[in-house]
Amino acid sequence: MSSQRHYSPIDRLLLQADAALRTLIPNSSHAHRPSPAVLEPQSALDTEQTRHIAGLMRINHTGEVCAQALYQGQALTASLPEIREKMEQAAEEEIDHLVWCEQRIRELGSHTSLLNPLFYGLSFAIGATAGAISDKVSLGFVAATEDQVCKHLDDHLQQIPETDRKSRAILEQMRIDEEQHATSALDAGGYRFPAPVKLGMSLMAKVMTSSTYRI
Repeated sequence: MSSQRHYSPIDRLLLQADAALRTLIPNSSHAHRPSPAVLEPQSALDTEQTRHIAGLMRINHTGEVCAQALYQGQALTASLPEIREKMEQAAEEEIDHLVWCEQRIRELGSHTSLLNPLFYGLSFAIGATAGAISDKVSLGFVAATEDQVCKHLDDHLQQIPETDRKSRAILEQMRIDEEQHATSALDAGGYRFPAPVKLGMSLMAKVMTSSTYRI
């Protein structure tokens, strides 16, 4: 990824377009790590459980779509090459989560959200804006976002039955990775957002979760 710092602005735009397509088109991304679910046994779920878990996993998948867009937008406008590389590396790590969630949704006989293109565009714009303001704000936004994601994962883990070890294994590993991303962003000099800003982000996240649960 470090070689990308020498690319022209047009090259970078083309790379962003390619990343967007690979994020939004089903089965077009490939995980670097195998899904934690592969080692877990298949469990018997009734119709209502299957529907509910699929809805939760669809929310998490859209969250990863947003994460991809956020990181790509920030990488596009980051001032320092090392910050750009951190964003690009984080985006690569998030691809694992994207693929894992999509695989589990398919196993549950459901589909990813039809609203993903909308949320990708909004998240990309937010990421690019944060990156344009300053790298410190950009990193702080990553930390605050990952903090929100961890809270959602904790809530979903409470709702998913203990017997569904496949879904739980995915979310548990995602929880570990997301917390590490938040810590790394702050350690790199990220701004610690005040509580009112985090509250606003939480309200925006509720719009995403409530809409993508079914659509």
